[in-house]
Parts: sequence; structure tokens; C-alpha cells
Amino acid sequence: MKERHLFSSESVTEGHPDKVCDQVSDAILDAVMENDPYGRVACETLVTTGLTLVSGEITTSCYVDIPKTVRGVIRDIGYTNAAYGFDYNTCSVLTSIDEQSADIALGVDRAGAGDQGIMFGYACKETEEYMPLPIMLAHKICRRLSQVRKEGILSYLRPDGKSQVTVEYENNKPIRVDTVVVSSQHDPDVDKEQIERDVIEHVIKPVVPDRFLDPSSVQYYINPTGRFVVGGPQGDTGLTGRKIIVDTYGGKGSHGGGAFSGKDPTKVDRSGSYAVRWVAKNLVAAGLADECEVQIGYAIGVVDPVSVTVNTYGSGKIDDHKITKIVRKIFDLTPSGMMKALNLRRPIFRDTAAYGHFGRTEPTFTWERTDRVDEIKKAAGL
Repeated sequence: MKERHLFSSESVTEGHPDKVCDQVSDAILDAVMENDPYGRVACETLVTTGLTLVSGEITTSCYVDIPKTVRGVIRDIGYTNAAYGFDYNTCSVLTSIDEQSADIALGVDRAGAGDQGIMFGYACKETEEYMPLPIMLAHKICRRLSQVRKEGILSYLRPDGKSQVTVEYENNKPIRVDTVVVSSQHDPDVDKEQIERDVIEHVIKPVVPDRFLDPSSVQYYINPTGRFVVGGPQGDTGLTGRKIIVDTYGGKGSHGGGAFSGKDPTKVDRSGSYAVRWVAKNLVAAGLADECEVQIGYAIGVVDPVSVTVNTYGSGKIDDHKITKIVRKIFDLTPSGMMKALNLRRPIFRDTAAYGHFGRTEPTFTWERTDRVDEIKKAAGL
């Protein structure tokens, strides 16, 4: 008997208010990492009409021109016109920065975790990126939205936008795209019918494989409210860390609740999540499972993780407990071990702050490497 179900994931463009904040926070982190790889950064950003507020705790030996960094990010995203209600040239930039708490620093200085917490990593065989199909398609649609805007193909589009993709599964394998939702900010003199035609033709079809698009059944909802002129920080206040499901696996698997952007790699919310994605992807790539989730837990100031757990959802070629033992043997999941193995003390983080932290092909995304496959196979006797 065939079992069918629908699953949806969403993504947002780099011009979405929350993503503006993530990119600003990570750009400031990168500015510190570039000159002080051991700097401590916990940077939060808020944007609203005409205003960017940067706050947090930063301990570093270098100087960062925060207003200049902020304006550069906003310009690169495409907020270059005061008519958008928010632009790089006229927005106010306010800062409220303190140093990292000495109490937190005590544990980090001893190479312990920068906080307690749980993190999850996930991988599956649905796509070549070892990611769930719905979130990968949603990311690609949003990236394409920004591309056609910046290249002038659809010059009437503005930076803010969202996508959502619903995929139908049969016996846990994706068989078709059921629904695509795209909302994109636009100039006021463009009608909904033109936007719908253009987005389907120039955004959706170029990135969604034909085999998943059945013209007789797929549903499109393009700017379903009928108008999306007021957007970006003028339309909604943005905050760092509000798109944690967009940043990870689109709702597949579990999430520990911690955000990534604006945090230096001593924060295990970030480095631990990257590490267990690396672990899960290598386990699936090694053939130990078709689907895999890895959970890790830390105590603040403690070097070794308090728990490591592997769940293959019944798809494992050997027992999950045995796979967990292999993980503990092969991967150094201490904070210093993760930072060293993944080379995280570098200015690489701004690129992660839009279109997902996982499933990326850029070489700086070291947690996407499948460099432990041979060791895993050997340890598993495959």
C-alpha cells in the first residue's frame, strides 16, 4: 500500500527584514574575525523604518567601524532607494555594545562550551546536497528572486521576498511539487498578473526540475494578497535569529532552538550545529543510513559534550547505538576540536546568513565536506 503525505518548507530572500539583521550581525562578526580570530562576538541587530540598531557583547583587540559595515550590507542587499522606506544612505545606525561577561569568559577560556544547549544535525538522500527537497527548492527560488532583481531581468522587483514549497511524498520519497508560494516586493505600477507570469517563467521554472512540476496539478500562489509594495524594514521590524527553521532543514528533523548569526564559533549553538550536520552528512554519504539525525548536548564551561545520539529513523545499516560509538571515535566534538576541524576562526559567516547554512557548495562551508566517509566505512566494517 502506498503511503502519501505533503510536506512544506519556506525560505526568505536576503532582503527580508530578519535576514537583513542576520547579515548585518554576521558582517560585524566577520570584521572581527578578519583581524582578531579569537575575538568574542554576540551581536544582535534590529531594523525598522529608517533605523538599524546593533547591540550585544563584543570583546576584541581590533576596531570595527560598525556604521560603515552596516551600511555596506544594506547597500549590497539592494536597499538603495529612500522610497523603499529604508536605505543604506539615510537610515540611522545606533550601537549599544558591551564586552562579554567575565563569568561566561571563565568557561570559554578553559576551552569549554560557551553555553549549555542542544543542537541537531540532519542529512538525507533526497537531494545531491543531502538535504530535504522542500527547503532546497525554497532556497533556490529565493536566491533566483534576488538574482533576477539584481541582473535587471525583473527590474521592478524589490529586495523583500519569501517562498514556500509543498512536496508530495510517496513512501517517504519525493514525487512531485504540489504547491509553490512566492511573495515578492515590487514597484507600485506593476500589476499582479504580470508578476505572476514573470515569476513562474523566470524564477520557478528555471530552478524546480521539470520532473517535479506537473502542469495539470501544481498550484501556484504568486503574491496572493494581490499587492506587496510596502516591505522590508518599513513593512516589518526585523531581528537577528528569527529564521532558525529557514536556516536549517525547513522543519525536517529537530531543532535545538538556538540561532546562529552574530555568534562567534565558541558559541556551540553555531559550531555544534555545524559539526553535527557534518557528522550526519558523512554518515549518510558513507552509506550507513538513508536518513540521519544527530543530537549533541553541552554544559557551559565543560569541554566534552554531555550527550551524543544518532537516530537513523530505521534506515541504518547497523544499530544506531553502534553508529553513535563510531561518531564518538572519529569526530572530536569538543568546542576546540570542532573549531579546528572545520576551520571556523575565519571571516566566513556573512555568506551563511541568507539562503541556508546547510546544503551549500561553497568551499568555505567546511561542514558540508564528506571527508570522513572512508573512516566511517572502515569503522562500520562496510
